[in-house]
Amino acid sequence: MKHATFATALNCMDGRAQRPVIDWIARTFGVDHVDMITEPGIVRMLAAPLPDRSEHLLQKIRISRDAHGSRLLVVVAHHDCAGNPVDEETQKKQLVEAGHHLKDRFPDMSVRALWLDDAFGAHEIELD
Repeated sequence: MKHATFATALNCMDGRAQRPVIDWIARTFGVDHVDMITEPGIVRMLAAPLPDRSEHLLQKIRISRDAHGSRLLVVVAHHDCAGNPVDEETQKKQLVEAGHHLKDRFPDMSVRALWLDDAFGAHEIELD
């Protein structure tokens, strides 16, 4: 029997962002399930992580990795974010910073960054 495969997404809580992220991850990486960790404007929290604000997110990532075997971590930002009401350029900068912090914290996981445009179309952002 085939074991289900998982990825982990760090996404905004905005309901418009859920399905596009799950669909993109499943289609792009062929996983069966996406563990969704959400907070309003999550990249703002992860770009300059403070232990008291981000530790609960890191614990959730560890649960997804350790219990579900997730080896893929996708951090997401989106257009028109009420939880992080800054311009697109700032959000994309935060998205890259968040991705780098996550790579440092989880070197055993592949980390990707995803931008959702004004139509909630998914665009991968390079982390290099």
